Amino acid sequence: MCVNDLIVQGAEPLFFLDYFATGKLSVDQAADVVRGIAEGCKQAGCALIGGETAEMPGLYRPGEYDLAGFCVGAVERDRLLPRIDTIQPGDAVLGIASSGPHSNGYSLIRRIVDDGGHDLGAPAPFDDGQSLGEALLTPTRIYVTNMLSALKLDQVKALAHITGGGLTENIPRVLPEGMGVHLDATTWELPPVFRWLADQGGVVPDEMARTFNCGVGMVAIVPADEAEKVVAYLTYKGEKISRIGTVTADAGVEIEDLAAWRT
Repeated sequence: MCVNDLIVQGAEPLFFLDYFATGKLSVDQAADVVRGIAEGCKQAGCALIGGETAEMPGLYRPGEYDLAGFCVGAVERDRLLPRIDTIQPGDAVLGIASSGPHSNGYSLIRRIVDDGGHDLGAPAPFDDGQSLGEALLTPTRIYVTNMLSALKLDQVKALAHITGGGLTENIPRVLPEGMGVHLDATTWELPPVFRWLADQGGVVPDEMARTFNCGVGMVAIVPADEAEKVVAYLTYKGEKISRIGTVTADAGVEIEDLAAWRT
């Protein structure tokens, strides 16, 4: 999440530091956590240069821990994103696929699992190849390498990392005041994990779009006449990407055909 937040500024991640706090240190548990962080840094091309491990007896129950971190990146001033003054109505909105819920909406996810009495160790109803817990904790897609490469095409005007607030709250943050986007929900598939959460939790489409990434982890704003070029390039680089909408002169996010997510 940290490195994805950097790339939307046009910045290349340089290094990451972590903070691990627990009541009593389990070396095996901490090693697993650091191993995962190291893998994320490897995918993002940044260095894990240190961190803090804190034991605080009485503040955590046995087996529990708290994890935080931050990342530093660099970008030339004239390459900063978003390029607000270049964005205009008619620009294309591209959606780059997520790997799952990423790191958002888990208060609601836990509530849906608890209220439904679901066993996290049982096979996922929407993916019998893994347990429900494994499916819900699919690691967040790290977009850094491919997006840094795509930025060299000099066609990307803005990037939006779809985190807390979902599609409806994150995209407007990178747009000029007064502008918005029109999205077509039929242009990408709502992944099975989100269909299951919507069904089990009775979550209506509007709320899904406000809470989850709904299968779109990163959004790019590009000139309409360059959209196919950018889509072809990122597809070649291994991303699942599609044109999902258009920048409009009206503020806000309008999503057409949300009813398609009910089928």
